[in-house]
Amino acid sequence: MRTFLLASCLFLSCSWTDLAHAGDSPARADDHGAALDAYIEKAMADWKLPGLAIAVVKDGQTVYVKGFGVRELGRPERVDAHTRFGMMSTTKAMTALAVAMLVDEGKLAWDEPVQKVLPWFEMPDPAFSRTVTVRDTLRHNAGIGPEADLLWLRGDLDSRQILERVRELTPAYPPYSSFSYANVMYQLAGELVTKASGMPWNRFVETRIMAPLGMDESSATYAGMKNSGSENVSAPHFEIDGKLVRVRDGSVDGVPAAGAAWSSAHDMALWLAFLLDDGQAGGKRLVSEKNFHELFRPQALVPDEQFYPTAQLTRPHWISYGLGWFEQDYRGHFVAMHTGSIDGRTSIIGLMPDANLGVYVFGNADHVELRHALMWKVMDLYTGAPDRDWSAELLKLYGESKAKRKTLEAAADARRVKGTRPSHALADYAGTYSNPAFGDVEVTLGKRILSMHFGPLPENAGPLSHWQYDTFRWHSGDGRGGETAVQFGQAGDGSIASVTLGGDDGSVHFVRKAPPAKSE
Repeated sequence: MRTFLLASCLFLSCSWTDLAHAGDSPARADDHGAALDAYIEKAMADWKLPGLAIAVVKDGQTVYVKGFGVRELGRPERVDAHTRFGMMSTTKAMTALAVAMLVDEGKLAWDEPVQKVLPWFEMPDPAFSRTVTVRDTLRHNAGIGPEADLLWLRGDLDSRQILERVRELTPAYPPYSSFSYANVMYQLAGELVTKASGMPWNRFVETRIMAPLGMDESSATYAGMKNSGSENVSAPHFEIDGKLVRVRDGSVDGVPAAGAAWSSAHDMALWLAFLLDDGQAGGKRLVSEKNFHELFRPQALVPDEQFYPTAQLTRPHWISYGLGWFEQDYRGHFVAMHTGSIDGRTSIIGLMPDANLGVYVFGNADHVELRHALMWKVMDLYTGAPDRDWSAELLKLYGESKAKRKTLEAAADARRVKGTRPSHALADYAGTYSNPAFGDVEVTLGKRILSMHFGPLPENAGPLSHWQYDTFRWHSGDGRGGETAVQFGQAGDGSIASVTLGGDDGSVHFVRKAPPAKSE
């Protein structure tokens, strides 16, 4: 059924046509400011979100742009429309736009092989290495699984090093047969932009996209934001052991095209206006109408389990991914959207083109889903849809999801075999274990406690607690990574020879570099 509906959507070119719901009547854009103020303030208290910034554009005008709360817990500085936040994965839309602009110039082509531009790049499947296309870098269906994120989460590899290790990954599925979100493919798109344009991805985005739009409070990377000298910057927060705490500033500058940009609500209003004006800024077209629309043409079906839980409330008939955008229908409207989440920060962008409506929300705490509630609240308000308390509904939905996770954790704990001991002395587990794609993990022994280190970042180092037999639980250094299963394996002679990180939903295997010394 969903395939049929997607085909119908493609036939109708629904991404940028008038699909207004017959029962919706557009409301005056300036009617909703006071109501939104009160709604946001209450919702922030309910979700325990320290700070938030929001921009709404309707009919080509910025009708609402504002900051709420504080930049950092325990400090008085307030969030305003000019406070810098990380865009995270909403950056992907800018990367896709950069590719579209270079397609316009004849420097790239959507369906040309990546190796025509970057001969050194290889996929895990040698045959697919020759055929993977520019388009494939942007639609999350090239066979790369989520474990690929470990390549950049290490924190010590640059873009070229990360992409050169892609060939060592184990394919998650045959290309085009499924959908799996893959940040490294967007970094590959960034490398295509660099090669085709002759300038680094970040400079292209800043000079060819941000500057023409007047986005003076934006930068393409964390380093660029820091170099701007602004002190009006939000701090990241994370819930650890039930308490929201300030965490270390992080950077994804190793894969900037996947999510490194920074901006403000003020500048996001300019970005929304550009997107709603068919790729024009001040009457000047940055990208052809044809290639702008290509960004929003459905490119891949998205399984329910790969989409946002909010679909349980919006009840779309179809879900797809374009080029840098998730897409769905809502009350007869086409909606393009994307979220961003990492390092204690959140964001969301939503477009309803036929209503000439766009919304962007920043937050300064990890995975606080008030962002979804505000996006849908704004879309309802400005299209005259029936009033709905999205914040309350999503609090309930995500609360149920959290309770379900706790039930699963309790069930796993109940299956644990109590009273077991490791098969070896703890010293036998210490050593260096290696994976051709992900490099080394170090297991060290302190005072009767094993620790594991994955790369140089402090959050990637933490203690191992014994679970059962030769299985341990790894606890990330600052607590935000939760727990990861760690299973040690033995060689034929009984020595500890390998370690596997992860469980049924994805695992990575590391082999010991040198045999351990036998314990007496």
